[in-house]
Parts: sequence; C-alpha cells; structure tokens
Amino acid sequence: MNLSTAAVQRRIAAMEKNGVIAANAAIVDPDSVGLGVTSIVEVNLVDEKATTVDRAKALFRDDPDVQQCYYVTGGRSFIMLIVAPDMRSYEATTRRLFAENEAVASYHSYLALDRVKAGMALAIP
Repeated sequence: MNLSTAAVQRRIAAMEKNGVIAANAAIVDPDSVGLGVTSIVEVNLVDEKATTVDRAKALFRDDPDVQQCYYVTGGRSFIMLIVAPDMRSYEATTRRLFAENEAVASYHSYLALDRVKAGMALAIP
C-alpha cells in the first residue's frame, strides 16, 4: 500500500485521537544513559483491599524508577520493571517503595543479566 505522507499522518492522528496509540516513545538503551541495573520485581501487598491496591498503584505509577508496572493475578499483587544507575540507587528505591512501605508484605527482585528484547511491537491490520 503506497500512502502519501499526509495520509499516514492523518491515520496516526486518528489512532492517537481514538486511543489506539497511547504514546509515542523511544526505546533507549539503559546503559547508554547510565542506567546499568534492570530488575524485575514481584510485589505482594498485605491485602488486596481496593484502598491498599489503589495507593500502591499511585505510588508505583508516580515513581520515575518504575518503568513498567502490572497489577496481576496468580499469587502476586504486582510485577514491575525498575531501572537504576547502580546497586546503591536500586537499594534506595527498594527501601522507599517496598521495605519501608507498610502495605507491602514482601517483594522479590530478579536482576537482569542481559536485555534480550525490549519494547512492544504490535502488528496492526
């Protein structure tokens, strides 16, 4: 399909308006911007009451170190991806978000050895 630049821009604008495109973003190599630590974290809350969950969602959503956060089923409350420049900074983040948070019952970190694939590419018909 050969579309003009104007036609492509109109389609993009329509998808943005309709919420199909939620944001335009670049996938940045964390090492190149000084973020050498990537961790996938499982978080268990003390309970699943709406107020507890909503406060946790707001805290995690607003924290700049949390790159992705999912409220999930299967025995965990949240799964998230956190980046930090070094282990000292990562420890400070885990203390702030989890260890000193009375709503968090437990958390478990998995430190990434290699970023094999990142981003989200969807084939749109």
